[in-house]
Amino acid sequence: MGEDDVRAYCRTLQKQIRDQADAFADYKVDTVYFGGGTPTYLPSELLCSLLAEIFACFDVTAEAEITSECNPATVDEAYLTAMRQAGFNRLSIGAQSLHDGELQLLGRAHTAQDFRATAKMARAAGFENISADLMYGIPGQTRESFAASLRGICALGVQHVSAYALKIEQGTPFYKMRRTLDLPDEDTVADMYEDAVAILAEHGLLRYEISNFARVGYESRHNLKYWEYGEYLGLGAAAHSFIGGRRYCYDDIRAYMQGETVASYADPDTPTEAQDEYVMVGLRLEKGIDKAAFAARFGRAFDAVYGARLAPYVRAGFVQDGPERCCFTTKGFLVSNTILSDVLDFD
Repeated sequence: MGEDDVRAYCRTLQKQIRDQADAFADYKVDTVYFGGGTPTYLPSELLCSLLAEIFACFDVTAEAEITSECNPATVDEAYLTAMRQAGFNRLSIGAQSLHDGELQLLGRAHTAQDFRATAKMARAAGFENISADLMYGIPGQTRESFAASLRGICALGVQHVSAYALKIEQGTPFYKMRRTLDLPDEDTVADMYEDAVAILAEHGLLRYEISNFARVGYESRHNLKYWEYGEYLGLGAAAHSFIGGRRYCYDDIRAYMQGETVASYADPDTPTEAQDEYVMVGLRLEKGIDKAAFAARFGRAFDAVYGARLAPYVRAGFVQDGPERCCFTTKGFLVSNTILSDVLDFD
């Protein structure tokens, strides 16, 4: 996409922001998130102008969490200073690893030193809330190299870490190479996850969601909206919204670029689907499901719907079930997808 296309896209997005303002005039906006790519590839004046448009069109609270994703080496201190002055107050940096060989295998353009430099520049620019993304299960990665990346991230004083296992998706270069890749085995990947929980806790970063760790008070307020089944408005091509029980997105990129911001709607969730999704996302959280909140939302007791289904996993030590809450144990988190696929009714 050339510079003219980029500017045209931003004009379309600004128009969409303005067009949505009246429909959401009664809403208080307490989180804003620029992501799903690398927003910092935009010139800083364009990125900051998009945030200015949001401030002008929506009722953004004074204490709102305003995040942008950022890849190392895509910004300098002047860029970050402009972002901070524009109102961004949280930066999510895609480190992935602090070993250059692992980054090269992932096809990343940055080095470990690029990440360190970006984190330090962000701090100098005034960002006090910095998150870093890490991956484990990378080809050639060991428990020791992953632990070193974790400790190196912590040494930089970040407030939040997201740690994700590498998934080999069909249609990717890794999928074509999957039989020749030197991937850690499943037991080693599980050990890496447990190492992440322990090492990050040693440095004051506590797990609050299956893949996310934060210092107390620095949990991602925006992402918690997803995990707590809250509403959110997506703006821009391919951005998804969940408002009033309806899901929609702008999935025709070509039409979007031509200014035809017509949403594509999914069918409304049935009551059973809504319950299952609430449980699916809620059990990702360390605190799990609040049974009183479930009953208030759906008019049914959590135990009446899920108690019998979860009972075998409670007995096996994968799930902790009490009178007020239900949550995964640490070993339950390791096999959470398997458990959820058995317990829930999704096809």
